[in-house]
Order: sequence, then structure tokens, then C-alpha cells
Amino acid sequence: MKNYLFLLFLLFVEPIYAQTNIQIDANSNIGEMKPFWAYFGYDEPNNTTKPDGQKLLSELAALSPVPVYVRAHNLLTSRGDSPGPDLKWGFTDAYTEDKNGNPIYNWTVVDSIIDTYISLGMKPLMEIGFMPKALSSKPEPYEHYWSTGGNLWTGWTYPPNDYDKWRELVFQWTKHSVERYGKAEVESWLWEVWNEPDIAYWSGTFEEYCKMYDYAADGLKKACPECTIGGPHTTSPRSDKAYNYLTKFIEHCLRGQNYATGKKGTPLEYIGFHAKGSPELVDGRIQMNMGAQLRDIQRAFEAVNSFPELKNIPVIIGECDPEGCAACSKEREPKYGYRNGTMYASYTAASFARIYELMDKAQVNLQGAVSWSFEFENQPWFASFRDLATNGIDKPVLNVFRMFGMMQGERLSVNSTSSFMVNDIITNGVKEQNNINAIASKNGKDIWVMVWNYHDDITNMENANVALQIQNLTGQKAHVSHYRIDENFSNSYEKWKAMGSPQNVNERQFETLEQAGQLQLLTSPYWSNITKNQLELNFDLPSHGISLIHISQP
Repeated sequence: MKNYLFLLFLLFVEPIYAQTNIQIDANSNIGEMKPFWAYFGYDEPNNTTKPDGQKLLSELAALSPVPVYVRAHNLLTSRGDSPGPDLKWGFTDAYTEDKNGNPIYNWTVVDSIIDTYISLGMKPLMEIGFMPKALSSKPEPYEHYWSTGGNLWTGWTYPPNDYDKWRELVFQWTKHSVERYGKAEVESWLWEVWNEPDIAYWSGTFEEYCKMYDYAADGLKKACPECTIGGPHTTSPRSDKAYNYLTKFIEHCLRGQNYATGKKGTPLEYIGFHAKGSPELVDGRIQMNMGAQLRDIQRAFEAVNSFPELKNIPVIIGECDPEGCAACSKEREPKYGYRNGTMYASYTAASFARIYELMDKAQVNLQGAVSWSFEFENQPWFASFRDLATNGIDKPVLNVFRMFGMMQGERLSVNSTSSFMVNDIITNGVKEQNNINAIASKNGKDIWVMVWNYHDDITNMENANVALQIQNLTGQKAHVSHYRIDENFSNSYEKWKAMGSPQNVNERQFETLEQAGQLQLLTSPYWSNITKNQLELNFDLPSHGISLIHISQP
């Protein structure tokens, strides 16, 4: 009877979690730990030079072992009559015309943006767009007022009224960049033409997009023959429309007649496309759909591989996110309410690991996957935009990138008893059970293991006990540092809620939130014994939590 009561006590006082066994072979290199995650982007270019924007950019630069690439919309957009930058809207006034139609180039605002990147050791993924008002074939109405319910697809989306002037604009921009930053620097950038021309971001035909691309590429190459240009940065290729647009564009670049030169083919030096998940509300709760995003990537890789001429061409996932609308808050659409907490963080960890798997399977040269998430100015605290920071405070998802930034060298094989491989997720999602898995890398005597506990359902609270075993180690001891993202660690959102969710944060609260937004250790680092060439670690991992274990040997 006493034993029975004791077991009941343990059941209700100490939760018993299902154990997940994760095994990692320290000698099993499976490929480079390519930092393709070190790419970020946003719609609102003017936020680049704001204090919070500069703070976030400096943090992104600091967390990455390689130069971070930054992609921004609206680098050529005109101000029009708008009072200032807004959600999904920004401008540089780089191009205007005098009363006789002669071009006037003004690089002041563009330079302030690019200067910021260069000063931090970052690189622009330079988006040639959108259409300046003076060049738009339908300039009125020009600016949009999407945030207040206006039409988004206005004059900035239209083809140029003069393709020669469009080419000259790109030529002058590139020439100016070379003169300002040096030829070697500009040659290290990436250039693209437009964004998502297969939907209403482009109010022209497919042929007109190809023509605009050809003229832009011609202008770029005349100023900088060694500069890299690519595209078309189409939307999710799981749809036949987007897939066909992508493949038709590739066909045009490889074998079609160049509109600008009259010759066969046009420069295409990397392939760009976008991949998005598709969350929805199910019985009032948020349910993610990682499978949709992974299917986008799988199908785009298939498109690239269908052209033998593109073997080893660099591939850029120009936007790589859980869904499509960064500037939509949970007030606008409740299904975006997952973004403040650890759901966004665990989704990012789990999905990027499966992108590595897709890259390996397709044997493609994946160079970058742009997280379309930055920061928004003059917005409420934790409004649930898809951003990395709110009002200068880092959100939990940013700490996943800090974890990735620590992982270097070669990836190691991982076996988990609660894993989901990429085809499982594409077909069935992560709904039947939690995906408790890991990605690991090794550089010399250092090993990093990132472990996550993910489920598509935000209300899932199934914690896990992880038994982590690292095999084929040498020596007798290892130094272990365990970092954690969960409700209690590396989580400014939970700290903010504990303060009463203030919208007027005082200086002391700000300092507390700022500290809570950094990546934190679960425990103090410690030494652990290696027995029979194995290191065994056991720990509990809350639902939607992420651990990074750094193991170093003397």
C-alpha cells in the first residue's frame, strides 16, 4: 500500500515524460554546416537607419561567423504623396525626372542604407525595384495605404514606360556603387530584379517581366561585368502557376532571345524562389503547416535539377518563412499569434534542419535562405508581427539564429526515436506526435547539438525527456555548455507578460527585457565524464523548447 501511494505521489508531483533517445556519431560527417540561414530581409528599407534597425542589424552581424546578406524591398520606390514610411512601404527617391523628362539620380537614401550594411560587414542582396514614379507606365495612383485598408498594387508595380531609361537607371546605380564601395566589394554582392513577379507585385505580363529583367541585367553588366545577378524570386512553387513561371523564366534566360541585346540568352547566375508555410486556425487554435514550406523547397529543387545546364548553380530561397505576411499582426489575422513565443523559435529550428536534408537529397548548391523578418517601427509591444525584435527587444526566435551561429564545421548524422524525416512532414505534418530531433555539427574538438521539441499545434504541451548519446569521442572528459530557449530562458515575451504586458516600458523594465532577450545558459557549464568513448546527457525539454549543447574537449 505504501509503495502504491508513493507511485501516485510521483505521478502527480513529478511529471513522467516519454523518453526520446538521440544518438550522434562524432565520426559521421554528412556535409558542411553551411550557414545558409545568415540571410534576412524586410519590406521597409527606411527602418535600416533607425536606431532599432541599426541595433538589430548589428546583432545579426555579430551572431554570424560569415557576412550576413540583407535583402530589402523598395530601394527604388518614390515617395509620392505619402507622409512617410509605413507597413510594407518605403522609398528612396533615387530616380526622378526634370520637366523635360531628363533623369535625375539621387543616391542619398540608398547610400545611407547600403552604408549601414557595409559598416557592419554585411552584404546586400540588392533588389532592383520597385518602379520609380517617373518611370511607371501607370503612375497614378502611385503610393499605397495598405495599413489603413487601401489597395496595395498601385503604380509602383507597373512596367517601365521607357526600357532604355530603366537600363540606364540600373547602369548608373551599379556604376555609383562601384565608385563608392570599390569593385571588389560590389562583386561580392548579389543582385536581383523585382520580387514575386508571378503575383500582383508585378502588374505586367510574363514577357514584360523578362524584358525588364533583360534590360536590367544589361545595365548591370555594362557597369560591372563580374557582378552576380539572378532571379526570378517567384512565390511558392508548390502551385503549378508559380512553378511554371519559374521554369519558363529559366528557359528564357538559357535559350530565349534577349530583349535588350537581341542575342540568345541572358545572365542567370543564381536561382531565386520563395517558400512559405501555411498556418491556420483549427477550432480556435493555431496550427502550423511546415509541410507546405518544405514542399515548396522540394519542388523548386526539382525545377532546378530539371535543367542540366544549372548543375551547381547557387540557389537562394529569397523568402523562407512559416507564412506569407510579415506585416500582419495578430489583431489583423489571429492565426499569426504564434510569433512572439517559442512556437516560432522551435518551428525555425526544426524547419531549417529539414532544409539541410532537402539540400542533401537534391544535391543542390543552396547558398542562402532569407528569413523575411526584421523589426517594425512605431508599433505596439509584441504585436505579433513576424519580426526578430520588438521596440529594440529581441524575441525568442532571434536566439535560434544565435544558436545556429555557434554551429560550425561539418554536420554529423543524428538518429532520434521521435524524429520526422522531411517526406513525413510534407505528407502528414507534425500532428500525431511531437517531433523531438536534433542537428549536430563538429569542428575540431568542438561539437554542437541543437535539439528541439516541436509540434504543429500551438496548444500542444507534451514535454520530453531527452537521452542524448554522443558516440566515438576520445579522451576522458568533456566540457558541457547547455543553452536553452523555453518559457523561462531566452524569452523576453514571457518576461514582458510577467510585468503585466506594459505598453509604456520604463528604463528599468527595458533593461530587464533586453537581458531576457539574449541567449541564456540553462545551467552553469560543467565537466562530464566520457565512458567507453561515449558521453551521455539527460535533460527535460519543454514543448516548443530548444536546447543547444556545446561540447568541447581539451
